[in-house]
Amino acid sequence: MSVRSAPTTSLQLLQVNVSFGKMASFLKRKICHLIHCVAFIGTIALLVSLGGGVGKQQSNDLKAKENLSTWERYGFLLAAFLYATRILTLLCLPMALFNFLGLVLFNAFPRQPPFKVYSRRQHVATPLICFRVVTKGDFPQLVRRNISTNLKICQEAGLEHFTFEVVTDKSVSLAANKRVRELVVPDDYVTKSGALYKSRALQYCLEKEVNVLNDEDWIVHLDEETLLTVGCLKGIENFIYEGKYQFGQGVITYNNGKVVNLVLTLCDSIRVADDMGKVQFQLKVLHMPIMGWKGSYVVSNVGAEKDVSFDLGPRGSVAEDAYFGLLAASKGYSFGFIEGDMLEKSPFTFKDFLRQRKRWLQGLLLVVHSSEIPLRFRILLGFCVYATATAPLTTLNLFLQPCFPIQIGRFVDWSGCFVGGVILYMNLYGTLRSYSIKDAGILKVLLVAVLGFAVQPIKFVLEVTAILWGLITPKNEFVVVDKNVHLSSVLSTLP
Repeated sequence: MSVRSAPTTSLQLLQVNVSFGKMASFLKRKICHLIHCVAFIGTIALLVSLGGGVGKQQSNDLKAKENLSTWERYGFLLAAFLYATRILTLLCLPMALFNFLGLVLFNAFPRQPPFKVYSRRQHVATPLICFRVVTKGDFPQLVRRNISTNLKICQEAGLEHFTFEVVTDKSVSLAANKRVRELVVPDDYVTKSGALYKSRALQYCLEKEVNVLNDEDWIVHLDEETLLTVGCLKGIENFIYEGKYQFGQGVITYNNGKVVNLVLTLCDSIRVADDMGKVQFQLKVLHMPIMGWKGSYVVSNVGAEKDVSFDLGPRGSVAEDAYFGLLAASKGYSFGFIEGDMLEKSPFTFKDFLRQRKRWLQGLLLVVHSSEIPLRFRILLGFCVYATATAPLTTLNLFLQPCFPIQIGRFVDWSGCFVGGVILYMNLYGTLRSYSIKDAGILKVLLVAVLGFAVQPIKFVLEVTAILWGLITPKNEFVVVDKNVHLSSVLSTLP
């Protein structure tokens, strides 16, 4: 009798160990999130304290000095400039608030998603998932290498109904494969509205004589350097089978594989925090990309994408992702957040970094001024864009505030400190979220975190330069950044 019960006992012990491991992992993530929240709020509180938001107001100090008003003390022009730079910081408040809520309300250190069980899996035929890569065809080796890698990852994840489409201006000579289709956009192809660049290529795929997908199928939009993970594939399948939303997006990290330029990779860490904060909050709570989203790791239902279309005209072709997202939201489509990370690389050179940021600003300025999108859908993005455009002025407060104190309301003081605290902590969190202590070791992660703060002056100079460049040059350029490791010089490496 005891011999027969031995296998059953062993199985029960195994189940108990698995359950205990899951519980321990769950508690660990909860504790990490709690520490993260305390550190986040503590950072903001510290800046509020240092900035004069707690205790005596700067106005009290000024009153003690001969009771002069700001206008009398500095003169009209200087006082007006000081007030303008302080008040302009309020443009950053909606973006900072979205990031704060996203990073506090949702676990900041999530596990990679398992497959969830939905009744739809048993009753609905598995839809086809098309991974669509858009490229100019300038880096064929990069495209071929990443398609091959992503095919293997799909097979490793057990994905069955999938295909890859590479949409290119010139052939990249892909190897014959039943799961891979290459589409070369004809030189004479013109959309009805005159869409350009990536929008033109994406619209070409939706034309009746080119599209081979059904309305029930799904498209996962990737850049030419994007790499999939098993986690993101599970998240995408869960998202599709949940059946609640027509569009979705998840997190992209930038330190995968060989880090070509460590400084620029650290500068991009805040983008990871932005995904976990602002993007996650707006997609999970508002279910629309009201403050913008990325152009890769976009998961869309084919029927919905065809209805919205990428025939966005010249003005919608520079930042086609933001334009498309707001247009889809204005048509009543719903958006969700997808668990699981995808991998990309930061620009390799400072010039490419500047060109990338310049295009983003110019494209978003065109989006927020487009009358074809209702104002209520673009007003919050407008706050974000103008907060970026005025950053060269608002960042001067770091030097102006201590040297030229002014009489201003407590709300403005607190708001400025809140925004500064959120941005400061997002740089730290983005770095920690990008590097795994398990894989890299705690010493290396701490070193990278310190380096993340050390590069902030460099990042500040680069961002301000890109903003000024974007404001004074024509807003009709679409630049593709070179992210082909084999064709670019390696500036630094982090194993």
